[in-house]
Amino acid sequence: MEKIAKGVYPVMITPFTADNQVDWEAVDQIVEFYAKLGCDGIFAVCQSSEMFFLTEDEREQLAARVVKASAGRMCVVASGHISDAIEDQICELRRVAATGVNAVVMISNRLAAKDESDDVLIANMHRILDEVPDVPFGMYECPCPYKRLLTPKVLEAMAETGRFRFIKDTCCDAKLIAERVRLLNGRIQLFNANCATFLETLKDGADGFSGIMANYHPDLLVWLYQNYQKQPEKARELSSMLSVMSLVEGCGHPAAVKYHMNLIGIPMELKCRSIDAETHFGPLDRHAIDDLLVMEGVVREWLKH
Repeated sequence: MEKIAKGVYPVMITPFTADNQVDWEAVDQIVEFYAKLGCDGIFAVCQSSEMFFLTEDEREQLAARVVKASAGRMCVVASGHISDAIEDQICELRRVAATGVNAVVMISNRLAAKDESDDVLIANMHRILDEVPDVPFGMYECPCPYKRLLTPKVLEAMAETGRFRFIKDTCCDAKLIAERVRLLNGRIQLFNANCATFLETLKDGADGFSGIMANYHPDLLVWLYQNYQKQPEKARELSSMLSVMSLVEGCGHPAAVKYHMNLIGIPMELKCRSIDAETHFGPLDRHAIDDLLVMEGVVREWLKH
């Protein structure tokens, strides 16, 4: 199967109205923001989308809406299988596949319980592939409800199927990512979710970035991806800035992203289903995002020179 586009893929948030419905107008505006700032793709219906707090209908509708709004300008990949029973997961994944996404994303921790072996994961993976044929897949090391990192055994089993286009890596370990890239040898693309190691992993052969910080300043990550070989010294300095800026990931995500979206002219409620924004996104967090906005402007000006 053809590979998906390399580059920068934000893990898209889900905006909600004051009465806790999906804010579809804001969804469209977020997609336009990603397109305007040069994103190569979008990972919709993921943990940052609060997918564990969306209904099955909402997950399907969200994937379909992002596909429509992107209008072929960016690749769209989406997950949304959150059930425990494999039969239910198959139904969920079929519905997402029918929306027209470029790839459907399996979640590693849904394929086996924490105390189950890789053999269980691989068997469930094959069952899904058999039950959802002719569909390209990705694999996501989602941290919730527990993080299940992909072992060499699982990676090899995935590569042998020929059905996987990419992995959203969340190990945050540059050395391990380099080992994974060597093992995969181009058979499956790897996207790093971690800003601090992004540049190093690009040099080692990673194919792009898919993480929280692409919600804030995707253009800076796009610049790094496109220029790290042409301007290595500047890329190294930018990487250091992005690494420090990424510390705001701990500031009440995803409410912090929604606050930032308001600051850049995409109005939406701060309402979240996964956290209580009033409790988990306080004055100090807002201060940090205000300062991040200033830093983004400073870095953009610096890149012009």
